[in-house]
Amino acid sequence: MTKRPYRGRKDVTLLSLLLLVLAMSLGPTPSSAADADWWVPTARPAPDSRINVTGEPFTGTNAQGEVRGFVDAHNHLFADEGFGGRLICGKTFSEAGVADALKDCPEHYPDGSLAIFDYITGGGDGKHDPVGWPTFKDWPAHDSLTHQQNYYAWVERAWRGGQRVLVNDLVTNGVICSIYPFKDRSCDEMTSIRLQAKRTYDLQAYVDKMYGGPGKGWFRIVTDSAQARQVVEQGKLAVVLGVETSEPFGCKQVLDIAQCSKADIDKGLDELYALGVRSMFLCHKFDNALCGVRFDEGGLGTAINVGQFLSTGTFWKTEKCAGPQHDNPIGTAASKAEDDLPAGVDVPAYDEDAQCNARGLTDLGEYAARGMMKRKMMLEIDHMSVKATGRVLDLFESASYPGVISSHSWMDLNWTERVYGLGGFVAQYMHGSEEFSTEAKRTDVLRDKYHVGYGFGTDMNGVGGWPAPRGADAANKVTYPFKSVDGGSVIDRQTTGSRTWDLNTDGAAHYGLVPDWIEDIRRVGGQDVVDDLFRGAESYLGTWGGTERHQAGVNLAKGATATASSAESNPVTSYAPSRAVDGDPGTRWASDWSDDQWLRIDLGTTHRVGRVTLDWERAYGTSYRIQLSTDGTNWQNVWSTTSGDGGLDTARFTATPARYVRVLGLDRGTDWGYSLAEVGVHSG
Repeated sequence: MTKRPYRGRKDVTLLSLLLLVLAMSLGPTPSSAADADWWVPTARPAPDSRINVTGEPFTGTNAQGEVRGFVDAHNHLFADEGFGGRLICGKTFSEAGVADALKDCPEHYPDGSLAIFDYITGGGDGKHDPVGWPTFKDWPAHDSLTHQQNYYAWVERAWRGGQRVLVNDLVTNGVICSIYPFKDRSCDEMTSIRLQAKRTYDLQAYVDKMYGGPGKGWFRIVTDSAQARQVVEQGKLAVVLGVETSEPFGCKQVLDIAQCSKADIDKGLDELYALGVRSMFLCHKFDNALCGVRFDEGGLGTAINVGQFLSTGTFWKTEKCAGPQHDNPIGTAASKAEDDLPAGVDVPAYDEDAQCNARGLTDLGEYAARGMMKRKMMLEIDHMSVKATGRVLDLFESASYPGVISSHSWMDLNWTERVYGLGGFVAQYMHGSEEFSTEAKRTDVLRDKYHVGYGFGTDMNGVGGWPAPRGADAANKVTYPFKSVDGGSVIDRQTTGSRTWDLNTDGAAHYGLVPDWIEDIRRVGGQDVVDDLFRGAESYLGTWGGTERHQAGVNLAKGATATASSAESNPVTSYAPSRAVDGDPGTRWASDWSDDQWLRIDLGTTHRVGRVTLDWERAYGTSYRIQLSTDGTNWQNVWSTTSGDGGLDTARFTATPARYVRVLGLDRGTDWGYSLAEVGVHSG
């Protein structure tokens, strides 16, 4: 499985390890040709970074009417505003100019001795030359995880090199903020999210000012797919707002007790939507009140597990996996972090055969997922436990909802076809060109099957690590200058101040080297890999557009007449057949405790039926059939399974005229009977 490139570390304090592993998975003068070339600003700040790209950016669509260009599905433009404001040093832009934007944190002067986070992430003593502009001796660098990589001019270079969609994930972590000794603002996560959204709009205005006024710049925040397509057709960069944080809406859990309510979720989703957010994660690193997380490995995993206990009062809990998907192995290596546990408390031992997080999608998490569906938002499944991911995919499949994204290689790759089958989008983490190309080729057959393009997730400013240099003597190295993928631009080595970067010897040090990295992929992996990436913008916008157009459809079974072979008797609660079609997931039909049982639904009149959803209670069927009839006497088998595992099942089949729908249970999965919370019947 492809994973983020974490590096080994010596055992350090709990503070150190938590800071490392909990972070997000976060000049020339104006051109004389500016008046004639729409892509060159008329008032660029001087001095400023160079772009080192010549030629007109491509516009319009291809012969099939499709947009073109690369999509970065996971980046953090304003992580410097998160985590208390001093974890990522440097700014994405500054009204005071590049010298103010690209300078180190004050505590790093004079020699980096107090660069605690650099010490943790880089090994050694953390010392470095803190001077940024204009010399940039030690940063930005591919292995310096605490310095600004998203300076606006570097993003501009990526756009000039063919990128057309960028997802800016607003990111922070309250635990990191509270632990890190240097901060200059509140640790409240939602406060930081609001600020980062504002700063993104400020950057749009900053770029617009260079081009003559509102709406004229290349950096365009978009809030629907049609607007995004229009921006890309104009040759500009469509910027989508997302959210990746550990406790959205304050939905923390303490001792398995949720610290938020449905009202908090609705209020939070409404606020985020109003800010322009259109995609988000429901959990990250710590189990929260919405879902369980996908574990981290090794000693780092031990540190996060300790951190989870100190934050929530609970360690991760595991169980045997129900299918081929599994979470990452829990880190069990000894760690200094364990010294901070209360006396008598130890990290649990875990069964090697139980590799899945026992915590899946909670009731509140399901409410949040359904709330995102109502608002036509896209849900990011990376970092969710496989149990939570499976339930989300079940929910979305039951409603034919395409709004699912895997943006940076953190889901079990066995989910890939289900994501594509829904109409969702998949991007790979910004691995080195060799690793990236190998994984891209492995999944190429699926992209051909579903006629989709590919994306990448740089996760810059997200403390994940980026491609190292392959070396000046590497085979198939990048040769400067080179042409952009569309052939219309020439890209040379990138210079900022007195420093010039070369991907071959510097690796992916900052965002401006994304075009160089893509050229490296072309040379290592071949043109086919890059062609799939160049179709990424179209596929991402296809998923977004499908999400916006989604209609849940009429549930023909809701309120219909239902009968059954039996109903469990209970003096307090009714388990009558009608409870499975009342639209209330809190009620259910339950049969007697024997195998051969059935539930029949009378739709009242004949409809074309092509999809049936079954929301099982704990008592489920392992072997059952879906049958249709026009007269209630003659039945046609349209769907069956012998491997049911409970949860939410979706049966799809050729649409067939029917007035009656029957669920025929043959074998039970438990000692109880069959129990269905809701049955949905749809035309297709």
